[in-house]
Amino acid sequence: MDYKRFGTKILVRLDKGEEIIESLRRLCREADIRLATISGVGALDHVSVGLFEQTTQRYQTKEFSGSMEITSLSGNVTQMKGEVYLHLHIVLTDASYVAFGGHLNMGRIGATAELVIDLIDGQVDRERDEAVGLNLIKLSADE
Repeated sequence: MDYKRFGTKILVRLDKGEEIIESLRRLCREADIRLATISGVGALDHVSVGLFEQTTQRYQTKEFSGSMEITSLSGNVTQMKGEVYLHLHIVLTDASYVAFGGHLNMGRIGATAELVIDLIDGQVDRERDEAVGLNLIKLSADE
């Protein structure tokens, strides 16, 4: 991984074999990134994506291997219990040129990825909402 900051933006290059979530968590710790949006493109050779089943409040997970293009990676960086919390979604295409994707659980770079982190001044925490079954952004100041 290599990165360079330009004002409130950080341009990131991930290299073959690196895992997206691990790499971004490490960068967020190193650069003290507490709140940001993330977008990017690239190529993967292995990925795990999830779909949140609202009625059961459980994720269905599916893994894919082979040459895949990241047509869109987007999400955000927040905090939960003092730790970096990444919420990323991904859209991919494979050799059939059919798009698929979901919540990014894991993605191993097959060639490279180019990401932009757009820093936001501040910090937002998350907390578990049992009624929904997810860790939601907490925007209230005193709760």
